[in-house]
Order: sequence, then structure tokens, then C-alpha cells
Amino acid sequence: MIQLVRIRSTIMKNYAIGVDIGGTKCSVVLGKGRIPDSGLEDFILDKICFPTEAAKGPEYTISNIIDAVYKVMQKNHVDAKNTVGIGISCGGPLDHKKGVVMNPPNLYGWNDIPIVQLMEQEFHIETLIQNDANACALAEWKFGAGKGYKNLVFLTFGTGMGAGLILDGRLYNGTNDMAGEVGHIRLEKEGPVGFGKSGSFEGFCSGGGIAQIAKAKVIEKLQIGVKPALCPELGTLDNLSAKTVALAADQGDELAQSIYKTSGFYLGMGLSIIIDILNPEIIILGSIYERSEHLLLPSVKKVIEKEALKASRDVCKIVPAKLGEQIGDYAALSVAFGK
Repeated sequence: MIQLVRIRSTIMKNYAIGVDIGGTKCSVVLGKGRIPDSGLEDFILDKICFPTEAAKGPEYTISNIIDAVYKVMQKNHVDAKNTVGIGISCGGPLDHKKGVVMNPPNLYGWNDIPIVQLMEQEFHIETLIQNDANACALAEWKFGAGKGYKNLVFLTFGTGMGAGLILDGRLYNGTNDMAGEVGHIRLEKEGPVGFGKSGSFEGFCSGGGIAQIAKAKVIEKLQIGVKPALCPELGTLDNLSAKTVALAADQGDELAQSIYKTSGFYLGMGLSIIIDILNPEIIILGSIYERSEHLLLPSVKKVIEKEALKASRDVCKIVPAKLGEQIGDYAALSVAFGK
């Protein structure tokens, strides 16, 4: 007697497409159409990366994005019928409801570009967009350190300092997509400049801000005749960065360690404000904090113990982001799944 063996198809029925638009590079990512209950193994199925070349204008970049989406879809037998959606992560300002990008500083000429409408007309797939901080908050909430929490704050702590807010189990955008611009909070009357404001949260807690703190401290030493190992000459000031200072701090350089203590102090001040106002369960910090938690956390803890309300700080965890270098991929895919 002949037995018929039914072979289960290995072709995925559902997919999600993510588009990460940055000032330097763009990525198109293909992921599975359902968020896994546990583990991220094999969730991302394909990826294409290419330079943004922002100086060539939005038409050039968008054309390359569309070409990359077609390539990923064709290679993996993806079509509109088996795709959950397209998610776009992009620097703001933008209008997520209208799907319009409104002149981000790192994207030359992107003035009121209806990117969502363009993508939906091209692919006939529902498309959603969020600014990159919000998208990363969604990613850490759905896939990373924030999984299972209802109230979380994600802080970028990279080139700048922005926040994405998940409140009562939903992404909070604010009235006109301006929620989470914590980098603009003034922590001192004077100080390093970030977000166009001296003494701001971003001024003290960002890559550029840490470099500014380092330059100021080095100049103080040089002016009294001390040549610090971190930077013994004025001519090498421009070599100072958050990364080079962290490396020196890890090698025992006391000046470098003091720079991170300063940033950590103001990070604690900023987090205390967030803890008191939003009462989150968890604050997740990306980029610089991921790499240098050991240099920042001792100062952060001391300040929060002093400044934040006990009832609020006692229920709030502060942790590094979990998704690492892949956070941009998961961020764009997270937007495709909606809120």
C-alpha cells in the first residue's frame, strides 16, 4: 500500500519589512511576520545596506530604498499578500500620522516628504513611520530589555540624547510628535552645548557632550602647565571623543574617569527628573551607556538616591539596551508591527 506523505512548506507565510533611514546609511530588513515569544534566532531573514548619500537629495535616496525593498522581496518570494507591513525608522522631525518627514538635520532636502504615501503607492503594503528614538523604544519593548513591561523609557545616549516613551503599554508620541525630547532639558545655566542649549541634558550626556567636557577639562590642565596623558597638546583636542575618553578611563587615566563621572552625575540628574515625572518601571539606555555602564552607573546611582522620589526610584530599573548593534534593524521592523 502506497503511503502519501504530506511535506510541510518551508516558505514563510508572513513577513515584515523594515526601512532604517539614517544620515550616513540606510538599511532594508526582512523579518518574520510574528514577534517570537522567546529568542531572536533566525528572526531577521535578509538585509541590504547602502550609503544614504544625503547630499544627493531625497529622490535619490528614496529610489535606492525602493530598489532595495524590491530586491529583498523578490529574493525571498515576498509579496503584498504575505507581508504584515513596512516600518520606517527615521530621524525627526516628522509627522507619524501623516507619514511625512519634515526636514531632519541629517537628511538634506527632506522637506515635507510624504514617504509613507510613496511607499504604499509603490508596494500596496500598509506602511508606518516613527522617529528613530520611538522606533528603538518599540524595539527594546517588543524584542529587548523592555519586554514584558508596560511603562518604559528608552534613551538614545549616542550622537544626541532623545527618548522614546512606552506608557501604559502604548507608544506615546505627544500632541505633535515632540514627546521625548529630553535632551533639551536644561540642567545648568552654562555648560556643554547640546540640542542648541548650553547646559542641557544632551550637552552633558551624548557623544558630542562628553567630547566637550573632555576638551574643557584638558584646557584647564594645559593652562596651568599640566600636560595630561589623555591629550598633552592643544593641537590634539579634536581627537577627543566619548570613545577615546572611555578607552583611557578603562586604562586607569584619572582625568578620563573624572570626565565620565561628570557625565554620570548629570545623567543621574536627568534620569531623576524622568523618574519623578513619568514613574517608569524601567529606563533603557543605548549606545554610549551600553559600552560604558561601568564608568557611569556609580555616579548615576548616587544622584538618583539623592534626587529622585524614593517610591518612584524603588520601582524603576536602569539597564543598558539589549539589542546592541542590531537595534536599528529591530527598530524599523517594530514599527511595521504597529503599536
